[in-house]
Amino acid sequence: MTEFTPAHDGLGAADEAPGEPAPEVFLEAFSPLTDADVADASLATAPDALPAHVPVLPLRVVPGGADRAIAWYRARLGSRAYEGWCEKAARTAWGCAPKYPSAIAHWKRSGPKHTTGTPPKGAFVFWNISQFGHVGIADGRGGFYATGVNGRIGHASSVHYYRHYLGWIPGGCA
Repeated sequence: MTEFTPAHDGLGAADEAPGEPAPEVFLEAFSPLTDADVADASLATAPDALPAHVPVLPLRVVPGGADRAIAWYRARLGSRAYEGWCEKAARTAWGCAPKYPSAIAHWKRSGPKHTTGTPPKGAFVFWNISQFGHVGIADGRGGFYATGVNGRIGHASSVHYYRHYLGWIPGGCA
C-alpha cells in the first residue's frame, strides 16, 4: 500500500492552498492485474478505433460529469501511470477525492448496485478479480475505460473483457 493525500492527483503537487491544514492521509491498495484476469482480450479496442466525439482534455483532474470522466481516460490512453491503482484512476477521472481503499471496497460499500443491463455512460463498473477487485468507467455502449486493458489505460468494447463481472453503480463522487 502507499500513502497519498486526497488533494493530490498523482500527476503533480498537491492542490491545497498555502496555510490550509494538510489533508488526512489515505491508504489505497495497489492491485495489479494479470493475464488470468482477462476473459477475452479480443474485446480491447485499438485507440485509433475509438469514436472521436468524446473531447480530449488536459492531463489534470477534471470536474465531475460522465463525458469529462471518459475524456480523462481518453487523454491517458496507453499510459501505465495508474497501473495497479484502478480505484484511484476511476475516482480521479470523476474529480473525486479518494474514499475507498480498493475497488472491491467501493463495490461493497456503495449503491445502488446493478448486475444486469448496459451500464450508463460514466457509471463505475466492477469485477471481482485480483486481490482487491477492479473498477473502470462505462462508455454507455456496453464497453468501458480502465487501467489494465492490455497493461495500460485503455478501452474494451464489453464489460466481459475481464472475468467475474460484478455490475455497476452510478458514477460520481458520492
